[in-house]
Formats: sequence, structure tokens, C-alpha cells
Amino acid sequence: MKFTPSLHLAVFQKRYKRFFADVIDSENELLTIHCPNTGSMKNCVVEKSPCWYSLSNNPKRKLPGTLELVTTEYGNLAGVNTHRANDLVREAIQAELIPELNGYATLRSEVKYGAENSRIDFLLEDPQKDVCYVEVKSVTLEAPDGLVLFPDSVTSRGTKHLRELINVVNKGCRAVLFFCVQVNHAKIMEVADKIDPLYAQTLSDALSAGVEVIAWRARLTSHEIVLEDAIPCLRDLPRRALED
Repeated sequence: MKFTPSLHLAVFQKRYKRFFADVIDSENELLTIHCPNTGSMKNCVVEKSPCWYSLSNNPKRKLPGTLELVTTEYGNLAGVNTHRANDLVREAIQAELIPELNGYATLRSEVKYGAENSRIDFLLEDPQKDVCYVEVKSVTLEAPDGLVLFPDSVTSRGTKHLRELINVVNKGCRAVLFFCVQVNHAKIMEVADKIDPLYAQTLSDALSAGVEVIAWRARLTSHEIVLEDAIPCLRDLPRRALED
């Protein structure tokens, strides 16, 4: 996914009221832009670090700028626009880059499902296969030595989605939780059980029920973001042995 038009370089100052960020632009002017991330952005908020933002031509927007890339505490780029994650995964599925999700005839987005009034990110269907529900989560919380974690804050919505995926498996369909890791050089992904113990326990329950989990690392530059490769994830959580 290329950034068209190109992103603008700035110096990050602060994030506040969740959806606002102040940056210093290339003209050395203070600019307030939209921060499209509902998480804590832990380890992603580094004062006076390089960041990049996009600009919208929509005259109805109060803040034409959107924060896209930041520099983490560990010096790597992280993609903090969570809306990009679904686009990245969609591109990868359509290009048949993800073996576990290949071979489906149709892909639909934001399909209503479940007992808790949810929408699945992607519904994959094919006459020769079980229906596959794919839930995408954007991962930006970086720790030392290439470790990334999810979630970066308590997520009741994420826990709800796990319950829905468990119900999908219990009804005989496939359910896949896809962690889109938007951090350069990430090596392994784990659950942040100290941040959200309930999410961690529900994720363990989901794995035991047969929910499949995939984590892919993105490669980020100021010009584009692409899903690069699968990385190991959730090594210490139990999984149900699935038949071929």
C-alpha cells in the first residue's frame, strides 16, 4: 500500500484527548492533526521524534492532517493509523500472500454476525470450503528485543470479538484472528496479559476452542506499508489440536 499523495515529515510533540496530536511541520509551525488510534499508544509517544502525517483534501474535515507513522522508544517506525491494518490484510488476501487464507472465491467486509451485534472484518466464502471469519487487530506496542504485544490498553471490544469467534468455531465455521503488526523489525508477538488479564484469558480460551491465530509483520517506510512476513505468536498459550 503506497501513500498517495506522499506523507509529510514532522517532529512529534504530544498526543492528547486521545484523537489529537501536535507536531512541528517542515516550516517549523505547530500543527494539530488527527490521531486515528483508540489505544494508549504505549511506547509510541516519543517527544521530539520523527513522525509522518497525511493530508486530506476534504474541506469538511476540521483537521486535514492524520498521524500515520511514529518513531517508537526503540527507534523503529510504527504505523498508528489503525484503519490501515484492514487495507493491508485485504491487499495480502487478494494477492494470495497468506497461505492460510488462500483459495476462497469471495471476500466481503464489515458483515454483521454473532450474538453481540458485531461486524466481522472479512468474511471469506467458497463452495468447497468452510466459511472463514477473519478478525484483524493492529499491533503497535513494542518491547525490547523485537517483541511486540497486544493489546496496549484494556479492550472490552477486543474481548467481545474473541467471544464471537469462539461461537463461530462452535457452529462449525473457521475463525481467524489476524494480528497485523505495524512495527518494523518485530520478531515475535505475545499477549499483554499484565495490561488486560481478561483479554489474555479469553484469548487462551479462544485458542483452546480452535480459533486460529496468525501474526504478520509489516514493513513500513514513509512511502509505503506492506505486509512482509509471518512471525511467531502466542507461543505459551495452549491451542487445540486441529485435524487436517
